[in-house]
Parts: sequence; C-alpha cells; structure tokens
Amino acid sequence: MQIQYLTSKELAVYENGPLLAGGVLVAMPFTNADHAQRAAKLMASRASAPGMILCIHDQAEEGFIALINRAFVKTQSAYFAYVAQDALAGRDWLKEALTAMGDRKNFLGFNDGKWAGALAGFGLARRSWATQNYGGDFFYPAYKRHYADAELTLLAMQADAYAYEPNSLLVEVDWDKDASAVDADDRSLFLERKKKGFDGRVSNPTLLNHIK
Repeated sequence: MQIQYLTSKELAVYENGPLLAGGVLVAMPFTNADHAQRAAKLMASRASAPGMILCIHDQAEEGFIALINRAFVKTQSAYFAYVAQDALAGRDWLKEALTAMGDRKNFLGFNDGKWAGALAGFGLARRSWATQNYGGDFFYPAYKRHYADAELTLLAMQADAYAYEPNSLLVEVDWDKDASAVDADDRSLFLERKKKGFDGRVSNPTLLNHIK
C-alpha cells in the first residue's frame, strides 16, 4: 500500500487529473505530521490489500468533514475509506474489511474500540454507492466535525448495505475523547435531519432511535 502526503492547499489546486488508487483510497486529514506518519506507516504495513493512504495536512483548519469531501471528489478508486491521525491499525485490517463487505455490502464500520459497529467512526465505502448519497460529496456537507458518520451509517443500515467485522481493527487512540463534548451545532443539525428521516431515506423507527 502506497502513502502520499499533500497539504489542503495542494489538494485544492490539484490539476493533474484525479488521484488514482488501485483498490482502496484511504483519506487521512491530519494536523500533527508525526502522528499521521506513524499511523499511516503502520496502516500500510498491516493492510494486506492494495491501495493508497492519502494524508492531507489541514493547514487552513478546514476540518475533517470538509477535507474528506474534497478528497473524495479529487480521487478515483473502487473503494474509499476515511480515518484520522490517531488510528491504530490491527493486522490485516483492510483485507478483513473487504472480505466482510463482499459483493452485497456497500459500507463498513471498522472496529474503533468504542462503538462496536453501532456507527462507523472510521469507515470504508464502495465508491459507486457513496457518490449517490449527497450529490457527489462523501459526507453531508453541512456538518463540521461530528455526526456525519452517524448519518451515513444509518443510510447504509436502512438499505441493508452495512457491514461490521470486529477483526477489522482501526482503534481510535484519543486519550481525551470521552471527556470531549460533541459540536452543538452538528448535534442540532443531526436531530433536525433525523426528524425528516434524512431527506426521507431512513424510515425504520428502530434506526431513527439508534443514535441519540
């Protein structure tokens, strides 16, 4: 698996055609270069599947969701994954994920050590499915930091397109995560969109109460 580093500015003006990845394009926005390099090297060595890890330095503080959306538009690959600089990869993490998705599933939540598959804190999507959700964006673009992954998980669950494989391990190593508050605006947006079934795409009452 290859590793490529870009700044957010370089990604914005990338003019050499879309970045191509054989297999999986893994997008990793980062603010700490040391953390990103360490995480990416371990992920590449343990993937056991072809692809590219695209590490994007968020110099302008655009935020995770905005950079994931731009990376999605600027790349081509059969599969697209999103991770963060604090991801710790288990052995065969990507091979296990692709096997779990098989031919029927379109979106997978990695085992991040927190959600146990209830939502895809780090996730892998079949690009042909993801391009149809938000007019070309990967995540619903109005979110800033949180809940975009929760909404996407619910869309996949409603369509019976969601997979979870506990052996596909990408643990989020964030020592202060449980003490951090979610973005209040993002939570309000999520709750408002949930009332309307996320543009009418989620109707299962159990799913609508799956994430508070």
